[in-house]
Amino acid sequence: MTILSNTFGIAARNFTAYPEMPDAKALVDYGVRVEELGYDSLWVWDHILLGVDPHFPILDSLTTLTAIAARTSKIKLGTGILVLPLRNPVALAKQLSSMDQFSGGRLLMGMASGWYKREFDAMGIPFEKRGKLMDENLEIMRRLWSEPMVDGKYLAHNISAAVMYPKPAQQPTLPILIGGYVDRVLQRAATVGDGWLTYFYSPEAFAKSWAKLRNFAKEGGKDPDKLLNASQLPIMIGPSKAAVQDEMMDWLNKEWDFPEHSDCSRDSAIMGSVDECVEQLKAHQAVGVQKIIFVPYKYRMDQVETIAKEIIPRLKAK
Repeated sequence: MTILSNTFGIAARNFTAYPEMPDAKALVDYGVRVEELGYDSLWVWDHILLGVDPHFPILDSLTTLTAIAARTSKIKLGTGILVLPLRNPVALAKQLSSMDQFSGGRLLMGMASGWYKREFDAMGIPFEKRGKLMDENLEIMRRLWSEPMVDGKYLAHNISAAVMYPKPAQQPTLPILIGGYVDRVLQRAATVGDGWLTYFYSPEAFAKSWAKLRNFAKEGGKDPDKLLNASQLPIMIGPSKAAVQDEMMDWLNKEWDFPEHSDCSRDSAIMGSVDECVEQLKAHQAVGVQKIIFVPYKYRMDQVETIAKEIIPRLKAK
């Protein structure tokens, strides 16, 4: 059984702002170091195409996790998030079960339906059907991971006598957190997924949506107390909040997206001295955030080290 309560992960920089390119070797070294520092999990971003002007070069999420898995032994490996409708679910089920076997059961998947229409068009996937594809792909993968033989007719797949072994190392299935903002996505996270993965939510915004998600679980006959959640939060540590705020806002404005239809916002940014950051993070824990995934300012190693050595121990001792 997957338990996320009072655990702490960190994001990896597998996308950059052009003309800078992601550094594959540095990413693997980063994975090794954050495992040494005691982070519970490492999370990568996922797109196949990302942006035009500005453009954001990105290394494939699952290839990156596979490379890091080969050099590590304990840290969990997550996607925040994988755009599921862009993938063939049968091929993806095989890939993820194999990765889970090779990593010793360390995958922790975040998945969502996607938002970037240009990417869907280039992949030949109907953007307007992404919600339906998301639901079907989840069902197909879950069945392939748990049933001895699968038959079924779906929107894009006619599956007949499909037998897939080995199953994932984690049984009965891989844990899947669903990312997204609107009510129908929260319902999917509560009833089809194992829980919810948020992106840059304030404590107030998280509390509002988490209450909805718990209600959706009850309505769907699931125990809301068994739902998992994780929250991705940008953080910058410095002398004070006032001293770092301008730099942090500049970075968020240049490299991050804040969808208008969502509650994610720049107000989620954790900023200031260690004491100030701990106080702000405890507000997230107080409203029910189980796992905090840090997105450190520009992925600077001084930030990564300070979080691990000075902030996480105080959060664990709450």
